[in-house]
Amino acid sequence: MSSNDRTSTRIHEVFLSFRGEDTRASFTSHLYASLQNAGITVFIDDDSLERGDQISTSITRAIEQSQIAVIVFSKNYGDSRWCLDELVRITKCRSTIGQVVLPVFYGVDPSEVRHQTGEFGKAFLSLLSRLSNNERSCNLYAKKTNLKFDFSNLVLEQRWIGALQDAAGLAGFVVQNSRNEQEAVKDIVKKVTGLLNKTDLFIANNPVGVRLRVRDMIQLLDIQQSNDVILLGMWGMGGIGKTTIAKAIYNQIGRSFNYRSFLANIREICEQNVGQVSLQQQLLFDTCKETKTKIQNIEAGKIILKDRLQNKRVLVVLDDVSTLDQLHALCGSRQWFGSGSKIIITTRDMQILKGDRVDQIYRMKEMDKSESVELFSWNAFKQAKPRKELAEFSLEVVEYSGGLPLALEVLGSYLFDRGIPEWKSVLDKLKLIPNDQVQKKLRISYDGLKEDTEKEIFLDIACFFIGMARNNVVHILNGCELYAEIGINILVERSLVTVDGKNKLGMHDLLRDMGREIIREKSPKDPEERSRLWFSKDVLNVLLEETGTKVIEGLTLKWSKTNVKCFSTKTFKEMKKLRLLQLTGVQPTDGDFEYLSKKLRWFSWNGFPLKYLPTSFYQENLVSIELEYSNIKFLWKESQRLDNLKILNLSHSYYLVQTPDFLNLPKLEQLILVDCPRLSQVSQSIGHLNEIVLINFQDCTSLRSLPRSIYKLKSLKTLILSGCSMIDKLEEDIEQMKSLTTLIANNTAIKRVPFSVVRSKSIGYISLCGYEGFARDVFPSIIRSWMSPTDNLSSQFKKSSIMSCLVPFNVAHSRSHELSSIFKYLPSLRSLWVECSSELQLSQDAAIILKALYALNYKDLKPTETTSKVSRNSLKSIFIQMGMNCQVANILKEKIEQNMLVNGRGRFLFPSNSYPNWLSFNCDGSSVIFEVPQVKGHNLKSLMCIVYSSSLF
Repeated sequence: MSSNDRTSTRIHEVFLSFRGEDTRASFTSHLYASLQNAGITVFIDDDSLERGDQISTSITRAIEQSQIAVIVFSKNYGDSRWCLDELVRITKCRSTIGQVVLPVFYGVDPSEVRHQTGEFGKAFLSLLSRLSNNERSCNLYAKKTNLKFDFSNLVLEQRWIGALQDAAGLAGFVVQNSRNEQEAVKDIVKKVTGLLNKTDLFIANNPVGVRLRVRDMIQLLDIQQSNDVILLGMWGMGGIGKTTIAKAIYNQIGRSFNYRSFLANIREICEQNVGQVSLQQQLLFDTCKETKTKIQNIEAGKIILKDRLQNKRVLVVLDDVSTLDQLHALCGSRQWFGSGSKIIITTRDMQILKGDRVDQIYRMKEMDKSESVELFSWNAFKQAKPRKELAEFSLEVVEYSGGLPLALEVLGSYLFDRGIPEWKSVLDKLKLIPNDQVQKKLRISYDGLKEDTEKEIFLDIACFFIGMARNNVVHILNGCELYAEIGINILVERSLVTVDGKNKLGMHDLLRDMGREIIREKSPKDPEERSRLWFSKDVLNVLLEETGTKVIEGLTLKWSKTNVKCFSTKTFKEMKKLRLLQLTGVQPTDGDFEYLSKKLRWFSWNGFPLKYLPTSFYQENLVSIELEYSNIKFLWKESQRLDNLKILNLSHSYYLVQTPDFLNLPKLEQLILVDCPRLSQVSQSIGHLNEIVLINFQDCTSLRSLPRSIYKLKSLKTLILSGCSMIDKLEEDIEQMKSLTTLIANNTAIKRVPFSVVRSKSIGYISLCGYEGFARDVFPSIIRSWMSPTDNLSSQFKKSSIMSCLVPFNVAHSRSHELSSIFKYLPSLRSLWVECSSELQLSQDAAIILKALYALNYKDLKPTETTSKVSRNSLKSIFIQMGMNCQVANILKEKIEQNMLVNGRGRFLFPSNSYPNWLSFNCDGSSVIFEVPQVKGHNLKSLMCIVYSSSLF
């Protein structure tokens, strides 16, 4: 990274520009405090300057280093030269680096600012008048601030007016005297927070030269002309950095667009039969967040996209477009998009951009010598310059690389921490490869891998695993005895493989093509003699002609489901070494799977046509079974024991009715059953999955409950139940899940967050019952909701139709004549709740209840011959609650009642007579007198007690 790139890092999220005498002590101070409370870094000239700085220089730097500028226009804003100079700098940053500008019109109308009229205009004219009377002060100001432009009154006036017109023409917030300022502040903070929360794309570890190229491209986009739809093409050879620059532009200007989409790897995705439709679907989701609209074909997608986007101002990046069909499917014309939209297209083919298809073409240039040395040095030496003893060798590598960023990164990483003899050997080898053969250049890093297992991992990723979760690939390749954990780490270190923020594997196109060419060149004419097959035409020929051989280790075919290809499973008979199998859109002509290799580790068949896996299929070595959109009803007709299975994914299997017996899957770590609408039963044996880390039952709409044994899982980290609309309860046992960190259960019938969830020490993220976020942020809101009063009971007695000692009575807003009839029900009550609206009513109701209890007790205690012992079995109890009903009280009541059911006495509250220190009481006959504790700021909401009576024998 160059020094300019490093010092230009944006360190402030918001810059506040305002007229101090108008709003410093009122609106601006409130806005500043609210932004800070929202965790937003704000620059304000009161307290953000370092001592000794020249104010103008510090302000200029602060503006340039801020992501968003908030301008508070007030009636005297135009009377301040300081404010207007700030405004000019802000509008310049908006046009040159894509800074987001939010104007706030406080007590003034936007038209007054735009045309300098009204009170605002008077203040502006006052400033101009002062300047005309003191031309010398203007020159002095120019000298002090070292600004290199003409400070004549006319020039200043024109620049200020232009900046006022630009800023006043932007969408912002109007805060008139009649409006609630507090609501305005909330709206502004919400807008700023939303802009800052948009996730940036990863650019590069060492973005050398990126800043200058981004600046040049932003000028071509002409951000100031906000009403024009601009199409910009980026053309250059593979590996020259088109995608990197496109991502950087997307990050820099993306926040000024409410709707945006970055479609990556278009060429690769479109090689699949449904690739263009999936890209149309992704564009629709990114810009409109539509999930219900399903695009059936390319032509229908064009109509839908045009209809949805023609009134939206969007930023769209189409990365690596290789054919006109791809461009037409995603960007038919500029009429598809709303005013102010910007479309960026990257391609290797200039033909895509010709014929007035774009407004501007940016031709990617190779890095110059200085940039090349710096980028190479960061990868080879982890510093900006080469080490002295290797400086000459470094210049040779830089010259050889021809300014191609990818070659500089790969070769630099390969030479990292090597000695002079190794450098000489590498340079000698490089001289044997022609400069125009980029793939052969890149193969140097592949040939430099020491272990055969590292090479095998690289080739497997290049052919099958790009875009897959790293952990899943590690499991599969470990099953192939390739030691994938260390192997992938080495590949990442050598810049041969990448791992993104979502832990998915990636690889540059040139490296991928290089890996595939290594395989292809061993048998250019006979695909069946290659170790891996990925090209659809080659795979189909092998499957349909049954020409498979023992050389084949991996095979993938992603065919259209609308044009299913059929083949006999006998085609696998000679593929004795087949480890990896991925199929989509194919169907066997027979159900005999005995010919599948016993070395198979990855079995992925999208749209698997059978109702269960055949018993003839040898599965003992499988690590991953992925049968999405299958016809599976039961996984096996007869149970199979798979000691090596780590991943089981049966998502979108609409006929699946029950899970397998998990006793036979002792090593399972991931159970993914998304959108299995007929799944109604989960085996109790799920509690024996001692290594499980992920369970996903999302959208299993027939699933009514979870087996109690699931709460015994100590290793489970993520549980997803969203969309399980019939699940209405999570057991309190959930706190037994000691490793559970993520709980997601939206759109279920669950109405209450279990009390034990809040007690959990492991849960870090929760999405349940309308609460979503990190536990530390969400749990306080959940607890407060429990304390909110509930009014879900009628004003009359509620009694079960079956009277027993387990029947509760509830009296809301009681009346004395209602309670007077309670005597005849007391023998069958377990609990009684009375809601009282006043102290007088509380006193009256308590007297009635005590009288009824005394009468009942007197009736039960008839004299007997033996009176010296009390039978434990003769103890009776009733739980009484008086006061306001709330959820936390209900939870506590349920706990008490459950305990009363178990042991009949409820002594779990204060075992061994260990009463709380505030409970000091006196006994007077059958009465207990104590003082209710006082807690500052809180009132007593509910009083609970358990009353015991006994009969003697």
